[in-house]
Amino acid sequence: MNNRRKFLKAGVLASLSVAILPGLSQGAILAPTHKKKIKHWVWTNPNPKDTSEELALRYKQYYQAGIRGIFFEHDSEKHFRAAKAQKLEAHFWIWTMNRGEKSLMEDHPDWYAKNRKGESCAEHPPYVNYYRWLCPSKEKVREYLESVYAAALRKDYVDGVHLDYVRFSDVILPVNLWADYKLVQTSEAPEFDYCYCEDCQEKYKIETGVIISEVEYPEASPSWRQFRYQQVNQVVERLTTLAAKHKKPITAAVFPTPDIARRNVRQDWVNWNIDGVCPMIYHGFYKENVSWIGTAVAEGVKALQGKCPLYAGLYLSDFKNDNELQQGIENAMANGAGGVSLFGDVTESTLAALKKASVLQ
Repeated sequence: MNNRRKFLKAGVLASLSVAILPGLSQGAILAPTHKKKIKHWVWTNPNPKDTSEELALRYKQYYQAGIRGIFFEHDSEKHFRAAKAQKLEAHFWIWTMNRGEKSLMEDHPDWYAKNRKGESCAEHPPYVNYYRWLCPSKEKVREYLESVYAAALRKDYVDGVHLDYVRFSDVILPVNLWADYKLVQTSEAPEFDYCYCEDCQEKYKIETGVIISEVEYPEASPSWRQFRYQQVNQVVERLTTLAAKHKKPITAAVFPTPDIARRNVRQDWVNWNIDGVCPMIYHGFYKENVSWIGTAVAEGVKALQGKCPLYAGLYLSDFKNDNELQQGIENAMANGAGGVSLFGDVTESTLAALKKASVLQ
């Protein structure tokens, strides 16, 4: 899990480690004047080679550009404390249902999800080798995840936790990836439809009286779909309760719209009682233009009904230039986003575009 969010495509993402911005002086970026409260984030993978001096300068520049928090992929006390020293929130970004640790698969192969063909992704991962999905309906899995998050929440330098991969595996990939896997996913194929393990089938039978293996078209069953939403929702509820006990916020990276999230990955994020959502509105993955960012934000904000802030997740490599990035940020905030979360190589020009877009709000 060292290469964060490959999203099924080797080499599709730029390095997540953000180098110190070349040629950028400490006073180069001025704090934006906001007409409304805006909070921007960055997803990043802490680089152990970063020096304290580099981090101090980088995070000061982030703050000056309007960034107020960082989601760190790995535990690095040096990076967390350096961010906090520059008035940034430092949150631990954790893989949730997708857990491919060798020891976990060897010790608990029964914890892993099975597809409609009965194949466990501990042995037959879908799409790519690192897709190893736990089954959310199992009590032992929920207890294990609580222990993972509790360990992070106990650290005094961790301001909050950030859920990722808190869903089932993709039954449908974003359309821009179909060609890479030589797939046309206009229907839900059995090998990508999860989870049909014994525990899921038994729990569903107890709740509904239906034996899902005897249903001719289980992928078309609304109650079976809703059952799976609820299994993930219950995992999130447990982790939310845990975060509240530690008096720390919990946020999540989710799929771009409520409709896409439910259809593609059985994720029902509008019904989570968390402190913020970061929909990954990676418009290039869906062959959409920049204006779609605003459309997706509006759909999410409407569905949330004020339950929590929505921070639009933007994939920097999807933008042709900084003017287009600025337009994407403006579209997001004009449609109700509380800010954006940036994924990719954050450069001097990235921060400048962010500052300009924020000033216009």
